[in-house]
Order: sequence, then C-alpha cells, then structure tokens
Amino acid sequence: MDNFDFGNLFKSRDYLITASKLASELNVELYIVGGYIRDILIGRSKYEIDFLVIGDGTEFAQKFARTLQIENTSIFKNFGTAHFKYREFDFEFVGARKESYSTNSRNPKVQVGSFEDDIARRDFTINTLAVSLNENNFGKLIDLYNGVDDLEKNFIRTPLNPFETFNDDPLRILRAFRFAAQLQFEVSDEIMTAAKSLRERLKIISQERITNEFLKILSSPKPSVGLKLLNNSGVLEIIFPEITKLGGVEQRDDHHHKDVFLHTCIVVDNLAEVTENVWLRFAGLVHDIAKPMTKKFFEEIGWTFHGHEEIGARIMKGVFKRLKLPLYKLNYVEKLVRLHLRPIALVGENVTDSAIRRLIVSADEDLDDLITLCRADITSKNPNKVNKYLSNYELVMEKVKEVRDKDALRAFQSPVKGEEIMEIFNLQPSKKVGIIKTAIEDAILDGEIPNTYEAAKEFLDENKKKFAEL
Repeated sequence: MDNFDFGNLFKSRDYLITASKLASELNVELYIVGGYIRDILIGRSKYEIDFLVIGDGTEFAQKFARTLQIENTSIFKNFGTAHFKYREFDFEFVGARKESYSTNSRNPKVQVGSFEDDIARRDFTINTLAVSLNENNFGKLIDLYNGVDDLEKNFIRTPLNPFETFNDDPLRILRAFRFAAQLQFEVSDEIMTAAKSLRERLKIISQERITNEFLKILSSPKPSVGLKLLNNSGVLEIIFPEITKLGGVEQRDDHHHKDVFLHTCIVVDNLAEVTENVWLRFAGLVHDIAKPMTKKFFEEIGWTFHGHEEIGARIMKGVFKRLKLPLYKLNYVEKLVRLHLRPIALVGENVTDSAIRRLIVSADEDLDDLITLCRADITSKNPNKVNKYLSNYELVMEKVKEVRDKDALRAFQSPVKGEEIMEIFNLQPSKKVGIIKTAIEDAILDGEIPNTYEAAKEFLDENKKKFAEL
C-alpha cells in the first residue's frame, strides 16, 4: 500500500492539478488527508475530499472555487472550514489547526497549528494519512502514525492515547465501532479499555449525532461487528439499554433459552445480506425487544415470551422519541415488530382464506419486507430446520398470492366510504361510523361477502336495522 502511486493518479485529475498550481501561487502548503486516501488504498469509492491548507483554508477554498467557476461556497469562520460541491465530489477545506476541549462540551477551541498538529488531532491512524499536492513532492504519501500498516492489518487504533482522544470527543467511541463494522476491522484493546472507562462522557453528545453513528453501524455490511463492540464495551447500555438486556442465557432444569442478543445480531446480519433498507434492519434489531419483560418459565413447557411482539410494537414510540428517530418510520417498524410471528402461524393446511386476508391487510405494502424479516429470523444451526422453515414461508407466500389475486386486497379498505355511511344513517362524524365501516371490512376479510361495492352495500342494507341500534 505504501508503494501506491498517488502522483500518477492525481495528475490524471485536472482539478487536483489546478489546486496544486493555486497553492503554489498563494505560497501555501496543500494536502489531501483522511478518508479519501484511506479508501483509495483499500479499493473503496469515496466522493468526499478533505483538503488541508497550511495557511488560510477558507481563503484558499474561495479562490479555488472561483477558479473552478463554482458560485456557492459555504464558509464556517468559527472553525476555519469551508465546503463546496464540484462535479460528483464534496470538497472540504480546513486550515491546519490544533484543538482543545472543555470538560462539558465536544466543541473545540481552535487555534492555528502546524501540519503535525492537525494530523495528531485526527481520530484514528487510518484517517491520518495525507498526500501532498505541493509542487516539490506532489503525490507523496505522508504517514506519521503508521496508518498504512494498520490498514494492512485491518486494525483500528488512535494516533494519541485513546483516553485523550475519546475524552476530547466521546463521539469517536462510536466512530471507532462504526469503522470496525464498515471495514470489518478489529479495534485495539486500548480503544476498548478507554471506551468502557469513558462511556458516560457520551451524555454530552447530542442524541442526533449518537443516533446518526448508530444507524451507520446498522447500515454497514456486517452490523454485528459494531453491535458486539458496543455491547462488550458497555456503551450499548448508555445509548440503547433495551438491546443490552437481550443478552444472557438462562438455564432452568433441562430448559434453556438462547441468548437473544446474539440471536438478534445474526438476524440483523442476515438482513444486511439481502437489503440495504436500514429501517428493515432496525426492525430486525428490535423485533424481540420485549422478550426480557415477557419472559416466564413453566415447568411443563419451559420458557415462554407470550405477547412480546405486541408489547414490543407498543414501546416503539418511546424508543423513537428518545433516540430522535424520524417518526414517519415509526408505523413501519411497529408493524413489522407486531406481525413478525404471524406468517409462521399460517403454515398449516387448514389455514383459512380469512386468516391470510388479515395478514395481507395488516402488512399491506410491507408484506414482502415482513417475510424478509421472518426469513432472517431463522438462526438455527441445523440446516434441516432452516430449510423446513424457509419452505414454510414459501407456502405462506403461495397462499398469499392465491388470495391476493382472487380478492384484490392490496391497499384494502371498505368499499363503502365513511361519508356514505353517515348519509345513510343520518350520522355526524363519530365512533359509530367507524364501527359500521369495520363491520363491513370484517365481513370481507372473513369471506362472508366479496370485496366489491355492490356486495358491501347489500350487506349494509341487510344489517341496517342492527347498525341503526348501535
């Protein structure tokens, strides 16, 4: 990796040659640092380029933007940083600086610094790599903290003592675990020790920033890497205690239940293999969240978790509000948690069309995601069991297709609308209107009448007296 020819690569990119010439004209030193260099070395695409200027970073950014005929440049004078978009890239600029932190804030006090000062303040050695854009050593890789060696070893450590790094900015604890999950790297023992010791410091970080890092872990190719690091360090107890409580295996006589946390990790990894939908992965993370609070042991049958799916769905609103997750995704996650046991109960030969209809209507447009979650929930190490369960879900989906084709149930609702019900019964908007509408829908779902306006209207006329007496 340290023999990689950045010179030839960067000479092929006209905007980098332009940047180099401008730095020479302005008599400043210019480098590309951090993630862009890291990702080139490991073969990942990245469209964010961080420029380090030994001098006035914002002034350089503005002049560079004008040279590239870019009109919109964002300047952040308090931090000495600037940003603009060019082609498919996000360009970030910073003047070399050193930082100091107060105990109760992650916002640094910034002072002008040297190249070495700026590199030392960065989070991990794999992000300290820099390549010169200066004329005298254009394309030279500068590696002050053996970041290339750590990339080759798939290893994450901090350039300075991690206690100092994390105490200054506790969010870096989550970033360490996020990089581990994204790159499938190991983290140093020193990082784990510091994370355990300083996890309470995360309370000075805004919930939005914590949640953003957590969702990046869930979005990674193998989320369990980050989830297990969070759990083993005790950080998960600070940021998402309900998931920590899933851990542990309990034994009673010859009965035991599996470690639900480890099971959940496998479920999320299974989902990561088939979908990039982070909210489906989140549903996988929380689908058994209520098992600890519903756990009971019966001598004759062993452990039970009766109702955990319904209770889990009910507590989602509180989870979403506390984590400051987008509430427009709440209904989707609630639905998947509430229904995740329903499909497997519909496998038997004697399952009625009515039961299948109710699953279709309950899941609505999210039925395919529900089945994907159910398949991911199969974590047995016995291949025969796995194949049996997968076959069962295929049977359910065949029944779903039959009923869906026959009944046209997608986006189902009563064919007789509430306004017409109010007119027929001379009602104002009220609970009674909803009761009548639900009765029509139940009749359709139970197969008593077809899913048509004419059949629903006839059902309403036949039961007019009964509904009027409600």
